[in-house]
Amino acid sequence: METQRQKKIAGLLQQDLAEMLQRAAVDGGLQGIILSVTKVHVTSDLSIAKVYVSIFPVKEATGLIKGIQAQKAQFRHELARRTRNQLRRVPELQFYLDDSLEYIENIEKSLKEGEDPIENPDLLPRRKKS
Repeated sequence: METQRQKKIAGLLQQDLAEMLQRAAVDGGLQGIILSVTKVHVTSDLSIAKVYVSIFPVKEATGLIKGIQAQKAQFRHELARRTRNQLRRVPELQFYLDDSLEYIENIEKSLKEGEDPIENPDLLPRRKKS
């Protein structure tokens, strides 16, 4: 169960990280790529923030998420600068790819083709729990 403090910090981090990632994509010359932070989950001791990032188009996602993970120290430093009046210590950032939009798209495609993923669950690949 998340406390109000965890929710407040998660919301603050989500907003700032979304701005930072979008700016980094534009500055990096990535045209036509949409990055959004779909969810941030902060641990109860406020030491770790799990950041779920949705990337469109999906074919670019794995390379971009690796690049984001490689730059997480810079993102944390920028967050510390932005939130210096609100947070004493910025949580360690862990970035994960949020593939829920792709999963929903696959379900819709399956349904339009007349297949029923409920009756035949092998039609859709299993999702990893994180």
